[in-house]
Amino acid sequence: MEIERKFLVSSVPENLLSYPCRIIEQGYLCTDPVVRVRKDNDSFYLTYKGKGMMAREEYNLPLTEEAYSHLIGKADGNIITKHRYEIPDGNGYTIELDIFDGVFSGTVLAEVEFASVEDADNYILPDWFSEDVTNNKDYHNSNMSKKRTTMKSIISSDSFKVTKQRLEMAILVFLKWVAISVIIGVATGLIGSLFGLGLSFVTNLRTSHPWLLFLLPAAGLIIVFIYNITGSSNNK
Repeated sequence: MEIERKFLVSSVPENLLSYPCRIIEQGYLCTDPVVRVRKDNDSFYLTYKGKGMMAREEYNLPLTEEAYSHLIGKADGNIITKHRYEIPDGNGYTIELDIFDGVFSGTVLAEVEFASVEDADNYILPDWFSEDVTNNKDYHNSNMSKKRTTMKSIISSDSFKVTKQRLEMAILVFLKWVAISVIIGVATGLIGSLFGLGLSFVTNLRTSHPWLLFLLPAAGLIIVFIYNITGSSNNK
């Protein structure tokens, strides 16, 4: 049994991108009764839903990726794609915020599932929920799959900052990696320059004072002597 309410929203959380997100693609083999195939991240399902608006029977059958690919090709109407964010409401429920892509880009719906009809009826809406559309068929995905136009006239995307948030997040990530690349590049260049200067200094010193080459064996003996002394001390 699925017990679920659907809502329009007046805004979305400013920290939306910090919540878990699932990428969903789904199509409908039949809308009366509802027979749906869905790709949910890397999982695949065939779902049957009975009649009803807020409460109805629901059965899920796991599919292989091959079976899903075969069945989605037979789906009627629009293939629905969306990003689903899972947002705790602070009262023990999880808000599933759907940001639609493709033909319904700009459509935003919030869904909340309940254990009982009584819990659903007594649910206290968050401040950013604007309208209960549970009983409005236009907002059921199965009916959206049959629409030939977008729902932008029903749900305006102007009030949402999702696209802006995604762009800002992408810019921040890009700038972070640019900064890291610059720091690594500067550090690598500085180390390379210091090594080059040191090598040049040693080369010039050897060229100007050829007699220093004869001191190398003595320097080697001194190093061996110091190593033997310090090694003996450590062994004790």
